[in-house]
Amino acid sequence: MTATGNPTTAEELRGAGLRVTAARVALLEAVRDGDHLGAEAIASEVRGRVGHISVQAVYEGLHALTAAGLIRRLDPPGSPALYEGRVGDNHHHLVCRSCGTVADVDCAVGHAPCLTASDDRGFAVDEAEVIYWGLCPACSTARSS
Repeated sequence: MTATGNPTTAEELRGAGLRVTAARVALLEAVRDGDHLGAEAIASEVRGRVGHISVQAVYEGLHALTAAGLIRRLDPPGSPALYEGRVGDNHHHLVCRSCGTVADVDCAVGHAPCLTASDDRGFAVDEAEVIYWGLCPACSTARSS
């Protein structure tokens, strides 16, 4: 651990049972430094940090990091998958119908009320994925001008 008590990226990877490589460290840091990035943007960031990496290696790394719970994959309908570093808090997202901007939003009321389905049909619900659709402030302003 670092002097501040926070684990390094390498320690987080090891703690999740993943082998530590320069590419995985760069992937995790790129996702956490970015804001709801797609695989191509992440690949570009990783290349800037470690040099060449294939798109296939990026997808494989993103899959491993997602499976380990270190990052989260979002699949907004009609859009490519996006990745974020905010995990473990069951937050939701706002998506602009015009420009595609994505923003985080905390659960609406109380402690994750969205995890209480009106009829869970016997499922043990542990996560809810809510996407609010609309226009971001910039697109709303542009439409009203």
